[in-house]
Amino acid sequence: MEFSEILRQMFAWMENLALQYGYFGVFLIGFVGAISIFFPIPYTVIIFTLGGVEGFEPLLIAVAAGLGSAIGEFSGYLLGVGGRKVINERYEKRMDLLVRLFNRFGPIVIFLFALTPLPDDLLFIPLGVMRYNLIRTFIPALIGKFCMNLIVAYSGRFSIQIIRDIFGVENDWISALIGMVLAIILLIIVFVIMFKVNWEKYLDKYVNEKSSGE
Repeated sequence: MEFSEILRQMFAWMENLALQYGYFGVFLIGFVGAISIFFPIPYTVIIFTLGGVEGFEPLLIAVAAGLGSAIGEFSGYLLGVGGRKVINERYEKRMDLLVRLFNRFGPIVIFLFALTPLPDDLLFIPLGVMRYNLIRTFIPALIGKFCMNLIVAYSGRFSIQIIRDIFGVENDWISALIGMVLAIILLIIVFVIMFKVNWEKYLDKYVNEKSSGE
């Protein structure tokens, strides 16, 4: 079976899940999409599609999918917790230093990873190893996932018909896939601009100002 056919069946299964169980199905889609660690499932394509389906409200889609995906991300966190057992005392001290660093910047970093297409497991697994505070991990992850799914759902609501007209596509999941590719291209442009800025220089300046103030 070709990969495109597997992808099509996967999208069809997730879409039927939402159509059959409503917002609970959307919650399950977000959860299943986020719980996969080694094979990421592009569930946001379905969120994009559902945003253009009558009977689904983008705000409620974002609430259900945001909650499901935020909970699902903790599969990586739990994997990290289990991995802590194989870390020796020397590295445990380093983990404690990272925890202290995350107490200052952690929630912002977690929010950004949850909001953007950055691979969340690259962050959540180390957070589990550090045994970073669950509440301080979950709340920014939930807010970030809610905002991401809200943007995706409303993008589907306002653009899916335009994409059909421009590309001459009638199939929902193909229209959604085209829309997501265009959105990813725009996000890549934003990230290129972000990485052009020397953030390390500003961070060093901030740390030095804090140190001199103390």
